[in-house]
Amino acid sequence: MLAKAWEAGMKFRSWLPAFAAVFFASCLVAQQNLPASTKERLAAFTQLDRLTRSDFVTLLSEAQSGDSHSQYLLALAYGEGQIIERDLAGARRWMLRSAEQGYVPAEASLGEMYLTNIPHEGAIDGYADADRWLRLAATQGDAHAQFWLGTGYQRGYFGAIDYAEAIGWIQKAAEQGLPDAQFAMGQMCEHGEGVPKSYTLAAKWYEEAADHVGVPPQLGGVNEAKSQMVYMHRFGKLPKYDVDAYMWAAIVDSSLDPPIDDDVRLIARHMKKEQIAQGQRMAEDWIKRHNAQPLDVAQAKQ
Repeated sequence: MLAKAWEAGMKFRSWLPAFAAVFFASCLVAQQNLPASTKERLAAFTQLDRLTRSDFVTLLSEAQSGDSHSQYLLALAYGEGQIIERDLAGARRWMLRSAEQGYVPAEASLGEMYLTNIPHEGAIDGYADADRWLRLAATQGDAHAQFWLGTGYQRGYFGAIDYAEAIGWIQKAAEQGLPDAQFAMGQMCEHGEGVPKSYTLAAKWYEEAADHVGVPPQLGGVNEAKSQMVYMHRFGKLPKYDVDAYMWAAIVDSSLDPPIDDDVRLIARHMKKEQIAQGQRMAEDWIKRHNAQPLDVAQAKQ
């Protein structure tokens, strides 16, 4: 079950360009705790989703006239293959035009394109361009640019691993409410990368990421955080692991379609009936508070 939950949360990383996969027109619900830059992107992808051929002609004309927002939308249209055939070179060309005018969403997206378009390990070709554009947007508060800039330093994409630089930027994005960054903070705290190892702080960040119920499962960090909470309780990194592990496993299971209760049953084998009942109540309360779907977990047997 947990492997499927991780897969659902990680799918977006395989898209090109990476920034486009996170946002869909259907995710206008539950935005209130997301960063302003995420809301801005949601609005852009909603506009893109409604684009007609007539609108595209108008958009192209406005972009050719120098409107930075239109150039940004046109880049997204080329990158997504919306209305027109997908053209990554065209996407980058229009994104560059918009970014050169100082349009922050385009600066962030261009930096992400440089950073993520080609699978790699270690330093990337042209990392100076990725660093430049991401830094421009990050210093202006764009949460996605902050996350990817920090990720670049965490993974050594800019020539060397620098955990201090990484956590400085990732934490800025996490504090704005970006689930991906909150999950990354949890990972760094759990493993002691750039900060003293702390399972308590790791759990705090995982819980904040998991709180983003109502956004698409493709939004990175949400499903991963729920799954990680199960692991931390199951393997004794956090106290009261039986009941809490059951709770988080039930929460993860309720988000899968169809539900798979393997981990719920596995955890329940070591629990008393009253503990199972408590774990299920806790899961139902969590789901109710977060306006998620009603819990539908098969009755676990000892």
